[in-house]
Amino acid sequence: MKLIKNLFITLLLAAMSLSSQANNVLKIGIAGPFSGPVSPYGQMQLQGAYAAIEMLNKEGGVNGHLIEVIEYDDACEPKQAVSVAHRVIKDGVKYVVGHLCSSSTQPATDVYQDEDVLVITGSTNPGITRRGYQNVFRTIGLDSEQGKTAADYISKIVKPQRVAIIHDKLQYGKGVASIVRAQLLTNGINVVSTDGVNHGEKDFFALIGKLKRHNIDFVYYGGYHPELALIMRQAKDVGFNPVYMGPEGLGNKDIAYLAGDAVEGLLVTLPERYDLIKKNLTIAESLKNKGIDPKGPFIWTSYAAVQAFADAVSRVGMKNTQKVAAALRSKIIDTVIGPVSWDDKGDLNGFDFGVYQWHADGTGTLISK
Repeated sequence: MKLIKNLFITLLLAAMSLSSQANNVLKIGIAGPFSGPVSPYGQMQLQGAYAAIEMLNKEGGVNGHLIEVIEYDDACEPKQAVSVAHRVIKDGVKYVVGHLCSSSTQPATDVYQDEDVLVITGSTNPGITRRGYQNVFRTIGLDSEQGKTAADYISKIVKPQRVAIIHDKLQYGKGVASIVRAQLLTNGINVVSTDGVNHGEKDFFALIGKLKRHNIDFVYYGGYHPELALIMRQAKDVGFNPVYMGPEGLGNKDIAYLAGDAVEGLLVTLPERYDLIKKNLTIAESLKNKGIDPKGPFIWTSYAAVQAFADAVSRVGMKNTQKVAAALRSKIIDTVIGPVSWDDKGDLNGFDFGVYQWHADGTGTLISK
């Protein structure tokens, strides 16, 4: 009987210890495309979030709470993103860095809204923060902002004669392409055609033939890099060489690998190079020492998201996400992407995109701020 009693006490103490440890951890979910064709962006998310969390945990965590990371792969697929969101709820996670693809973020945040999960996303589609949700924030600008940057550059600098708009029919790509198209028309630019391609499509010779017949000299592409890389490579193979431009979803090394030297001269709207900011040089060097290229923009937007969560939780505690959301809105927070503040929708105040020219080695050069 005494042995059973002692065993019971031991098990009870162990359970209390585990409970205490669980209560002493701040869980942050990282949700994004860690597999599939746009996984390079998801890897940037992970790299940035882990770097920030490593730094915070070395300093003792947030109010003594160490941060625990839980990864959730949505593969940039809306249905999988909804499944991920339900897993987040089941796991008791109340803070999420992600999602990244707008078409994943939109349905996932519908789930999070009902469960008071606080989200800081790297998605750029304006519709995500137009639903009145108070639990959704961004650490990147809007497609309406980068779309205007692109259209102004096209209109004032490139001055093409015949423009084609192409998009991947997804929320992000179609959305930013529509914004650029509307702005170009407002600026008096001749937009000759608008076409959608299917995500995962491989053969674009029919589309390229159409563009050649229309004497297109400039192509704006809304979407991610895999499809445009093939369009550029196949177009060059048949002697069709317009100027290409697109949003931040194109700006990585993989597009150079897929497109080859056809990528040379591609124009991309991107945030500034955060790895070159003086205060970030130590972080950038630490990333390089781990074999990570620090240029990726989503490294820094994810790092900033973790910093923002940590700052707000340090002031109001981690139990009530509504109080944490209010804390995010209540002050300017210093992050690796600069001092950030949000409007009542959760959009950043004063975010700027620049125009970069891409090269065959997978690097980009800033050509216009």
